[in-house]
Amino acid sequence: MDLTQVRSRIDEIDTELLELFTQRMEIARLVAEAKRGTKKAVFDPVREREKLSDVAMHTPDAYRPQAVALFSLLMSMNKAEQQRVLAANDEQATSAVARRSLMPVDTPFPEVASVACQGVEGAYSQIAATRLFRVPSISYFATFEGVCRAVRDGFCEYGVLPIENSTAGSVNAVYDLLAEYRFSIVRSCRLKIDHNLLACPGTSREAIREVWSHEQAIAQCASYLDDLGAQVHVCENTAQAASYVAKTGRPDIAALSSRRCAELYGLEILDEDVQDSDNNYTRFVVVCAEPRIFPGATRTSLMLTLPHEPGSLYRVLERFFALDINIVKLESRPIPGRDFEFIFYFDLDCPVGSQSLATLLDALDDICERYWYFGSYTEVM
Repeated sequence: MDLTQVRSRIDEIDTELLELFTQRMEIARLVAEAKRGTKKAVFDPVREREKLSDVAMHTPDAYRPQAVALFSLLMSMNKAEQQRVLAANDEQATSAVARRSLMPVDTPFPEVASVACQGVEGAYSQIAATRLFRVPSISYFATFEGVCRAVRDGFCEYGVLPIENSTAGSVNAVYDLLAEYRFSIVRSCRLKIDHNLLACPGTSREAIREVWSHEQAIAQCASYLDDLGAQVHVCENTAQAASYVAKTGRPDIAALSSRRCAELYGLEILDEDVQDSDNNYTRFVVVCAEPRIFPGATRTSLMLTLPHEPGSLYRVLERFFALDINIVKLESRPIPGRDFEFIFYFDLDCPVGSQSLATLLDALDDICERYWYFGSYTEVM
């Protein structure tokens, strides 16, 4: 056959494959209904192993890996469809909760709001809040949990919390609080973090014997602090460090803090931008007690715990691939008290109204021990 004839034959085969694929996906609905009646789980590992083993045995050696990969993906799409069918009339399904959270298309993100932040005036959380809201009324709390309690109890409508740093990674304590309080993320922003060495007016760099700051700021300026040779002290946040240095009036101490804090507390900048990496960003999120999805949301955040067995993460990634959902963040951390088991953080890039995202939200129960949907939102750059 010449090339034209070969391509024509490929087109014929592809048409047949498409028809068979459509039939297979339609049969998934019948399988889902049968499983609904028997309360059987969507994921049947024994059946899946047997199926893939049979595929491998009946495929020529040259095509065996490709055939196994193809049928594995087909089964993943089939399971996702079963989950979608089972969740279709379930008002408690995650996709149904997300749909009810959608704000009307003409609803803008609020410009004026009561906002809870950790720290004091001049903290990076406060700087983030003024970027996220045009006119925020900010109340300050000593801890991240204090922020969450303020939102839970209705003292503030929103909370602003740091969730990830480009060098230090995810803020695990914040993820745990979001899961505990069942909060939703409704917006986020990336804030460039530039640490400066601040001291009382007239202080010389050579006179500095102590430096105060938050532990993450200290870690992000480790090389600079080694060269400085001063004793390091940890406090609640960088703004409190600046406030403390200003109150003491001592000429031998300094704070690692923002330029804004120098103006706010009447301090001088001895050294600028002393962080070890210029690419130092922190992501802050706006959280709310009630699920809300504002128009234009394209990012979704999830937290998953997976079974401690081979292939568990692969099955999750395969499901994302089957639904053509882009992962923009994947990070893991050990589960305390459970050796070699991990929690996984995912951020996804997918329009909130897409069928793929709705299907995914209902298609994780069979491959996860537990998962949390933290909401869908817009990230402000």
